[in-house]
Amino acid sequence: MPTKRKPKKTTKPRSKASSRPKRAAVTRSADEKKRLWLTYPRKTIQRPVIYELGHRFGVVTNLRQASVTEEVGIVSLEVDGPREEIKKAIRWMERLGIKVEPVEINVIEG
Repeated sequence: MPTKRKPKKTTKPRSKASSRPKRAAVTRSADEKKRLWLTYPRKTIQRPVIYELGHRFGVVTNLRQASVTEEVGIVSLEVDGPREEIKKAIRWMERLGIKVEPVEINVIEG
């Protein structure tokens, strides 16, 4: 008389999402776009500030121009997102010692 085999238990693969840091929610209702000049002091040149900015706050970053030496970093950055998130991001960068100034656009873009 043949023996009956028990069905194997199947388990769902665990989601890795729970181990990842949570990203700020990005809402598109009242978005605004700002272009900023960032001047990095020597102590923050090696830090991935723009990467952190996109993960800590609900903003999308677009690097427009950059010049970095061992002494200073100068970056033109476009930031897109809710006004409050952009303000929080600017305050955070200023606390890191990064000088943040708006880009003055006098040229017609095309």
